[in-house]
Amino acid sequence: MSLTINHQTDDISNLTGATTFNGVAVGGDNTPKWYGSRGLWGGGVTIDTINYVTIQTTGNAQDFGNLTVARYFLAGCSDGSRGVFGGGVQTGDNNTIDYVTISTTGNAVDFGNLTTTRGSLGSCSDGTRGLFGGGSSINTNVIDYITIASTGDATDFGDLVTSGSGPSACSDSTRGVFAGHINRDDLHYVTIQTTGNAALFGDLTGGRYAMGAASSTTRGVFAGGSGTGGVLSGNQNIIDYITIQTTGNATDFGDLTVARYYTAGCSDASRAVFGGGRSDANLDVIDYITIDTTGNATDFGDLIQVAWGPGSCSGT
Repeated sequence: MSLTINHQTDDISNLTGATTFNGVAVGGDNTPKWYGSRGLWGGGVTIDTINYVTIQTTGNAQDFGNLTVARYFLAGCSDGSRGVFGGGVQTGDNNTIDYVTISTTGNAVDFGNLTTTRGSLGSCSDGTRGLFGGGSSINTNVIDYITIASTGDATDFGDLVTSGSGPSACSDSTRGVFAGHINRDDLHYVTIQTTGNAALFGDLTGGRYAMGAASSTTRGVFAGGSGTGGVLSGNQNIIDYITIQTTGNATDFGDLTVARYYTAGCSDASRAVFGGGRSDANLDVIDYITIDTTGNATDFGDLIQVAWGPGSCSGT
């Protein structure tokens, strides 16, 4: 038997099926519970469809059910059993939060509302609390939080360092990182179980927005997006990575199979999958990578229909 000690934190409250010895998780399944074997994508332009895949396989997605409101440019996160989808654009910006039980299939149920209506936002989770940050159309810097296992309206958390549309977010067991938005390459971070304003983390390899984001227990990845000038312009296939507990600039990881923006990512803590998006047209493509390596993405399969701007989460 091997023993893994996480020196970054002795908080093991988000580890599933483990016992403790001197604050260290021993035995059981020590995968943090906001990851899981099933990946979900909800919504997209004009659609309310929720797709799902088994992340460690390859193949086409299957139908899960429907969101409560058809919308796009939304964001998703989970506690491992419940997935939540927040915000988005319908005829205008939306404040809807809805949720599903990831292990089942079926339609989403109303959870509550964000503090402000907005789409093009980013979301992450530590397995208990979900955060929603940034977004349009007012290019806000607002961060909201919810307790995923309960229902109700979101509460103000604080602010991102800069306002903007199209940030993406990922997390480990303590820290959430928001990356990019229109005309910016900023990375911002917060400690999820506190409240307060974000601090600067570093920079992406180039300024872009509307990326897909996912993480392992240590590393975050940001894939695709669109640049609006400067070093990058147009739709991108770039994948960057960071070490979440270390501040600094992102590093090149590899490339997606198709350059695109408003794709959405999720992971099982080992493999990340990125689904949907738009290049010259709306796409149904799903790619995958192994997060703790580097290299180009590989084709996984297809969503059940094209989806520009879905939200994504994972669980079991």
